[in-house]
Amino acid sequence: KVRTTRKRLRDALIEMGFDVPCSQSNFLLARWRGIPAAAEIFAELRKHNILVRYFAQPRLEDALRITIGTEEETDALLAALHKILGIQ
Repeated sequence: KVRTTRKRLRDALIEMGFDVPCSQSNFLLARWRGIPAAAEIFAELRKHNILVRYFAQPRLEDALRITIGTEEETDALLAALHKILGIQ
């Protein structure tokens, strides 16, 4: 299930404009170089009770670490990202 959900999430994030390298673990590192900044996306996701990791450190300030969750959690994350990024 993790592999299937990880692939689905990675594909959706790439379609939104994130740079997401392949992963064999239970998380993805999604880089975002657009507007709003990754830190702002992180804060907005928290407002939707969606928790991802953000590291305000050099080389990671444009990235979100997203743990692979259930299909329902993935749906909620993607819906929130569409809203935050203004994607239809």
